[in-house]
Amino acid sequence: MRRKFSVLFLAISLIISGLIISSCREREETVRCFPQTPINVVLNLNLPAYYPLQTTNGWVYINEQQSGTRGLIVVRTTTGFRVYDRNAPHICPDANTTLSVENNIRIVCPQDGAEWILITGEPIKVAPMAPKTYRYNYDAYSGILTIFD
Repeated sequence: MRRKFSVLFLAISLIISGLIISSCREREETVRCFPQTPINVVLNLNLPAYYPLQTTNGWVYINEQQSGTRGLIVVRTTTGFRVYDRNAPHICPDANTTLSVENNIRIVCPQDGAEWILITGEPIKVAPMAPKTYRYNYDAYSGILTIFD
């Protein structure tokens, strides 16, 4: 009887710890209510609309199909690019949680004043986590930047 109880207790403990670890992993990047939408954007950086991305610290908003629910912020860094989702990562989306760039140096959430460094995504004020980022592939020869989830 004692052995069955020990095995049952161990199984329940493993299940609970697995749930806690997986939920923490989800919450590391965004809140649970963050919308999950496919991201598949191809940008030709040779086009005039994307000229800011040809220099370090240059950035643009992307509001095309399959660029998330509210669009993306793409920033040129010294080592490549950073692609941020425009949904605030730390609070559930509503009409006033679309991130915007201010003074070409920080990303701001109008809902609560949270701020992040534009070039790194590091939180400055209020938010405990960086904006959600996406992967990309850049072909320097053709100037094509492909952003995906």
